[in-house]
Amino acid sequence: MTPSEMEKRIVRYGDLMPCKTAFIDAHTPGSNQKENFTIIGGGVSESADQHVHISDQVGFNIGAAGQPPHCRNSLHSHRTAEVFFILSGRWRFFWGRWGDAGEVILEEGDIINIPTGIFRGFQNIGTDYGMIMAVLGGDDAGGGVIWAPQVITDAADHGLVLGENGKLYDTKKGQNLPADVKPMPLLTEEQLKDYPEPTTRDVVPHYVARYYDLYAMGDSEPAKVIGENGILRDKPGFEVDFITRGSAPSEMHSHDKNTVLMPMRGHWKLTYDGGSATLNPGDTVAIPPNVAHCITPSMTGESSLYRVTQTADPAGLTWQG
Repeated sequence: MTPSEMEKRIVRYGDLMPCKTAFIDAHTPGSNQKENFTIIGGGVSESADQHVHISDQVGFNIGAAGQPPHCRNSLHSHRTAEVFFILSGRWRFFWGRWGDAGEVILEEGDIINIPTGIFRGFQNIGTDYGMIMAVLGGDDAGGGVIWAPQVITDAADHGLVLGENGKLYDTKKGQNLPADVKPMPLLTEEQLKDYPEPTTRDVVPHYVARYYDLYAMGDSEPAKVIGENGILRDKPGFEVDFITRGSAPSEMHSHDKNTVLMPMRGHWKLTYDGGSATLNPGDTVAIPPNVAHCITPSMTGESSLYRVTQTADPAGLTWQG
């Protein structure tokens, strides 16, 4: 692989292109300042304005959300995995039909694998603009987002209508649902009974891992964060490892499936068969199958990254094994 070919597979943090109209709550007060990023794959954006940096299908999607202080992402659900790690800021994650069933506060580097089939939202509770990086299961990310009914109702009051085709229509811009497209139906009270209301005690021990715990565990070999035998046990169609300076594989190696590297702290040198590149926090690199490479810290100091690797497991509901 030539350096120019590899550079096309690296999305630099400073080059990320946000979409401010990605979802139905884009006009709703309290949510109208959020930015959505689709880094690898098609993502789940409902807007034609969404920029996709790398459109390859790698078995999962990589995205990000950036929000100023107090901005929140409205309650929604997914049919496949939704994993976040905190790149910057301090974030509150909450869940349940009305967002009051449970909550957890995550700091920089912490990771959460939110169970499928529950309504969840998140809010930047820090003092500065914050960024969370996301991994969504499946090439089609479960077919999109399922919104809590009040989110759709509130959005209509502010000019946004979601069609049954999964597309947004902004009545403030003179857009209306096409004649052959019905509005997205609201979930009925009977359907809402299928969405669990787990408590914080139910969720945190099984679906949250803290950065400094992972850093200590990954001192000599990568810590298996998400996987069949991971700290957070799941089989979502990908595995997540946490790598530090002490556990970075310095010898050239390759994987038979797609791999994505996402630096958290420090600067890393990616060496591959054909060249090398420097990766910084917030950068994302998609490494195709069977490309020999290694990753080493390029400077002294704290260094860490998350590695996401495609598996043969189908994307779907959270594994209950």
